[in-house]
Amino acid sequence: MEWGERWGLIGTHLTVALTGIVAVLSIITGIANISAPAVGLLYDLIDLPTVVHRTAGFTGAMTGFLMLLSAYGLRDRLRVAWWSTAVLLPVTAVQGLLQSSVLSIPLIVISALAMPNLLANRSHFERELQLTNTQIAAGLALVGAQAYGTLGTYALREEFGEVETILDAFYFTLVTASTVGYGDATPATQQARLFGMSVLLVGTASFAVALGALLSPVIEARFAAALGRMNDAELATLDDHVLVLGYGELTEPILQELEGRAAFVVVTDHDERADRLAERDLLVLRGDPSDEETIERAGLDRARAVVVATNTDAEDALTVLTVRQLRPDVRIVSAATERENVVKLKRAGADTVISPATIGGRLMVQSALGREDTEDIADRLLGSD
Repeated sequence: MEWGERWGLIGTHLTVALTGIVAVLSIITGIANISAPAVGLLYDLIDLPTVVHRTAGFTGAMTGFLMLLSAYGLRDRLRVAWWSTAVLLPVTAVQGLLQSSVLSIPLIVISALAMPNLLANRSHFERELQLTNTQIAAGLALVGAQAYGTLGTYALREEFGEVETILDAFYFTLVTASTVGYGDATPATQQARLFGMSVLLVGTASFAVALGALLSPVIEARFAAALGRMNDAELATLDDHVLVLGYGELTEPILQELEGRAAFVVVTDHDERADRLAERDLLVLRGDPSDEETIERAGLDRARAVVVATNTDAEDALTVLTVRQLRPDVRIVSAATERENVVKLKRAGADTVISPATIGGRLMVQSALGREDTEDIADRLLGSD
C-alpha cells in the first residue's frame, strides 16, 4: 500500500478515535455539570442565568450519546456520520463553554482539535447509508405518530390538565406513546380521553415497529456471524488487509503464515470450508472468488495485497484477471498447480506466480543427486529453526 493510502487510513482511524473521545467527554461533563455551579471561563465575562448552565449540561450529555452514534457510523465510513459529526463538534464546544467548569476544558480543546482533522479526512467517508424499506417506513411511522399526538394535544390543550405549550404537548405524547405515563399531564374531558387513547395505540404501535426495524439488522448480524458470514459493517472496517481468494490445498499454509502477521479475509464459495474457518474465528466471506461484486465487498480497494490460491489454474487465471481489472495497482500473488501455467497467470496480471510442486520437485531431485544443503533450504522456506 502506498504512503498516501497509509496516511489516509491513519487519518480515518484518528477521526473515529477523536469523535469517540469527544462523545465520552461530553457525556461525563454534561452529567457532572447538570447540578454543579458554574465557575470561570465564560461566566467570568458574562453573567448568564443558572438555567443556561444546567441546560448546557443536560443537552451536553444528550449530544454525547449522539456523538457515539456518529463515531460508530464513522467506523463504517458513512457519509451521513461525517456530516452529523461536523454539526455536533461545534455544538459540544459551545456546550462546554456554557457549562463553564474545569471538566469542560478537555472537551473544548479536543472538540477544537477534532474539527480540522474531520475536515481534512472528508474524502475517506463516502459510503452511503442504505436503509431498507422497512426501516424507512418505521421511521416515518414514528415521526408521524409523534407529530399526530403533539399537534392534536396542543389543539385540545384546554381539555388537558398541565398542557399549555407545544413542548407540553410533545411531552404528553412521548410519555403516553412510550407507556411511561407519569400522570402529570392528563385528559380532562371525554373527547381528550378518546384522543389520548388513540395516541397510546398509534404511538405504541409505531414504537414497536421502529424497535423491530432497528433490532432486526443486529439479530441478522448475529446469525451471520454464527453461520460464518460477514456483514457489510464488518467488511467496511477492513483496512490494509490481505485478500485470500479461494480455498484450495495451499490455502491452509498461507493462512498459518498470515495469522499474527497481517489482517486477512478469505473468500470461498465452499460452505463446509467456510464453516471450518468461521469456527476458528477467521474472517470469511462466502461467495465466488472470481465474482466482481464479491471481490469488491471484500474490500479490494483497501487491500494491501491479494493472494489467489484455488485448486485449478484456470479459476486462478480468471480471478487474477478480474482483480487486475478492478484494481490495477494492487499486488497479486498466485499459485500455479502446473508449471506451464506460470506464464499464463503472469499474463493474466499476477505480479508473482509460485509453483509449489515445481519447487518441491527441484529440491527433491537436487537432494537425490547429492546436494547436501537442500534440507536447509527447505527448512528456511518453511520457517523452521
